[in-house]
Amino acid sequence: MVRPADTSTVLVVDDAPNTVELIQRQLAVEGYRIFTAANVADAIGALQRVPVDLVIADLKMPDGSGLDLVRHVRENYRDIEVMMVTGYASIDGAVTAVKAGAEEYLAKPFTEEELLTAVARVLGKLRVRRAAAGDGMPPLRAPHGLIGESPAMQEVFRAIAKAAATTATVLITGESGTGKELVARAIHYGSARASGPFVAINCGGIPEGLIESELFGHVKGAFTGATESRAGFFQTADGGTIFLDEIAELKTPMQVSLLRVLQDKEVRMVGAPRTQKVDVRIVAATNKDLVALAKKGLFREDLFFRLNVVSIAVPPLRERGDDVLLLARHFVGKFAEEFDKPAPRLSDAAIEVLRGNDWPGNVREFENLIQRLVVMTESDVVDVSDLPVSMRFSAARPGGGVNRALAEVEAEHIRDVLVASGGNRTRAAEILRIDRKTLRQKLRAYGIEG
Repeated sequence: MVRPADTSTVLVVDDAPNTVELIQRQLAVEGYRIFTAANVADAIGALQRVPVDLVIADLKMPDGSGLDLVRHVRENYRDIEVMMVTGYASIDGAVTAVKAGAEEYLAKPFTEEELLTAVARVLGKLRVRRAAAGDGMPPLRAPHGLIGESPAMQEVFRAIAKAAATTATVLITGESGTGKELVARAIHYGSARASGPFVAINCGGIPEGLIESELFGHVKGAFTGATESRAGFFQTADGGTIFLDEIAELKTPMQVSLLRVLQDKEVRMVGAPRTQKVDVRIVAATNKDLVALAKKGLFREDLFFRLNVVSIAVPPLRERGDDVLLLARHFVGKFAEEFDKPAPRLSDAAIEVLRGNDWPGNVREFENLIQRLVVMTESDVVDVSDLPVSMRFSAARPGGGVNRALAEVEAEHIRDVLVASGGNRTRAAEILRIDRKTLRQKLRAYGIEG
């Protein structure tokens, strides 16, 4: 068997430890990087933390069918292949698995040659598809201040390039602090409108009574205090791009007005008898689910469809893997220069804590933390002790709660460290500050496959 040209990552999902060990051993010899999960829920969690090329899943598991996992992968991860294995082989089962999206269907017991041939065949198809899509190319150059080499951000960069080449309306979605305005600026400055104005508006920051006047302008005498005519943001953005952040905060009357602008390319100043044409590209952004709001009658469905011509989803920082390291390097250098201080170095342990944090505030929160560390740290090395208390202990991490047993917290932390170290037990033991023997004992005690 020829060793794969690249070290592909495989997630093996089976509730039978003997099967997992067998597949893990046979694939590891060929150079594959292996992660394991004992059920569907753990597999879904692993997919969120680790970039995976291939999922090998058992058909029948305690908490659900392997077909459920296949469907989850197909619905959420376009660039991952799936292979089913089962001890209950049948033609109907094979057909069902393939229809659900599995690339291969392997019956137990299988030989080593059958396993390796099937895996090589599936990954070969994946490499061909990636090459055809350009995924095998070097990371795309990050546009306009955006930083990232993770697959999720590479997808964003491709979407930005496509959006910049058109004049279509764009809807950017993502959690707060992910950099949606940077994406909007990248679209504008990469487009034919780059020489025109870019006007950014926070729809949630303007009082409801002033929003119409602020967006569309007003004529003299339109209301008390209107002592002169004034252009609105849409007129200011004429020939360029207007970025409407927090679009979900617009009330229904303004949603209707915005829909009219999108349809007719005209605005009416408050108090004006006639409309006027504007040449403005609209890029909107939200951290809310507009589809859910539309179902509740809180956001117009027709406006959503008008805005959602091109959609770009900006991933949260916790799903961007080693982009945390790139961002740390960038922000450390930025603030060291800004405050005229030597750039401190992040210790390996501190880096692991930063990589493992959930970052509910995303890049904005991360940037603020690095700024504080550069300002406050007197040493030339930032260690774990310099980080906020809430980051030093896994039991205090968001979503963990305080009603968890110590063993549960420890087991989860060991799993996370193993993932972060790529399954390298020696490195994991160093991070955990224990020896390899103790780590082996804990892995056995918690039933963790390292």
